[in-house]
Amino acid sequence: MPFYLFYLFLLAAGPDANQQGATQQAMLDRISAANMKGNLSFLSSDALEGRDTPSKGLDIAAEFIASRFRKAGLEPVAGDSYFQKAAYSLVTTDPADFDLILESGTDSLHVTKEFDLQSMSAIDLKAIPVVKVTGDQLGDLTGKAALLDVPGRDKFQEFQKTLRAVQNAHPVVILMLPHGSGRRALSTRLVADAGPRTEATPTISLRDSDVEKFLNANPAVTVSVHAKAAMRKPVELRNVAGILRGSDPVLRDTYVLVTAHYDHIGMLPPGEGDRINNGANDDGSGTVSVIEIAEALAQMPQHPKRSIVFMTFFGEEKGLFGSRYYAAHPFFPLKQHIAQINLEQLGRTDDNDGPQVGSATFTGFDFSDVPATFEQAGKATGVRVYKNEKSSDVFFARSDNQSLADAGVPAHTLAVAFEFPDYHKVGDEWQKIDYDNMAKVDRMVALGLLSIANSIAVPRWNADNPKTEQYRKAAAQ
Repeated sequence: MPFYLFYLFLLAAGPDANQQGATQQAMLDRISAANMKGNLSFLSSDALEGRDTPSKGLDIAAEFIASRFRKAGLEPVAGDSYFQKAAYSLVTTDPADFDLILESGTDSLHVTKEFDLQSMSAIDLKAIPVVKVTGDQLGDLTGKAALLDVPGRDKFQEFQKTLRAVQNAHPVVILMLPHGSGRRALSTRLVADAGPRTEATPTISLRDSDVEKFLNANPAVTVSVHAKAAMRKPVELRNVAGILRGSDPVLRDTYVLVTAHYDHIGMLPPGEGDRINNGANDDGSGTVSVIEIAEALAQMPQHPKRSIVFMTFFGEEKGLFGSRYYAAHPFFPLKQHIAQINLEQLGRTDDNDGPQVGSATFTGFDFSDVPATFEQAGKATGVRVYKNEKSSDVFFARSDNQSLADAGVPAHTLAVAFEFPDYHKVGDEWQKIDYDNMAKVDRMVALGLLSIANSIAVPRWNADNPKTEQYRKAAAQ
């Protein structure tokens, strides 16, 4: 690393940064490719069976992460525990108890396969008019079935707004036609156990290609649905968290989050060959990076001025469950969270668009001034921090930063490769990680974190970017 760049970065970080230069350099040098290789070879081993949410492998991973936080000297955040416990249920729908009929005049279609049903209660609906929802024009949906096209990932955030508006319009059932999604139909899903709650509108995703053909051929359609009540099995899930207490008597009560998700997608159905989705890059790489950065920062003689919370989330692959749980049940008031840096897919450099060595990128790069701080850290550590024009904004809603952003906290995900061979496949294994490059990127992350944690100024959403309007409103509440 060019020393003069590191020196200039330290000067910019605060009035006493020059005297701390040697200490900070020693901290960066502690970030070890060998340590992360050892940790990741366990976390993404076959023994953990892909860390599905929930699973025994996920529980073992949580215990391992907590042991690393304990070794680093981080304080537990949840009382005397490193675990934030969350009550959920596994809800199972029996396909044999499901019947859906689309009708138009004398023409009809029975749907008995490729569906996802989201409903706890039994359903018995007969001849409900189907109304296609396009854009913001909802119309009167009372007593009707709302039909929505689910777009590809590039428009998913806009779709979420439309879905919320439809739910608030209280149709009796919501029918969704997924597009651009390879996710298979599910008979089991997670539901939060939050005590008494109003039953949500039943939602049914229909992946049978005959459904769309029928709807396109028949302009006036009704739907009848019959389903028995779902079966519920209680499960306990855990976020894993430790805190590095700040050294400043005032600023220590403000918090920077450094996060990753430690779950993956589990195992393929029984069959020949490798059946375990090990999830080494997604997101074992982020998880071991959180551990490694925590251990390096914790060994500094003087902690950063602000407190840093290191946390790994459950259930990201199921729909950001762990981070959404934390945003609803934070350890500290959300107003005291000044930023979240979420780490995902840091280990593979073989991006589908070409090699990504010595570089890293943020989702929502222009959404706040957080990435600019890490650009400066990158210049000091020899890492190019840049905006990926193709993927930056598109991927903002696809990782755990979204949950904190929705709460108003400037939050981004940092990645090396957005898309890579073996994504969500059995080939994503620890032997394919570029550990030296990951260590280099993590040194940049650690230096950027120090700058944010030692700065009097707090990160801000970019008011000139219209895509940040909802986050700025949330921050102002």
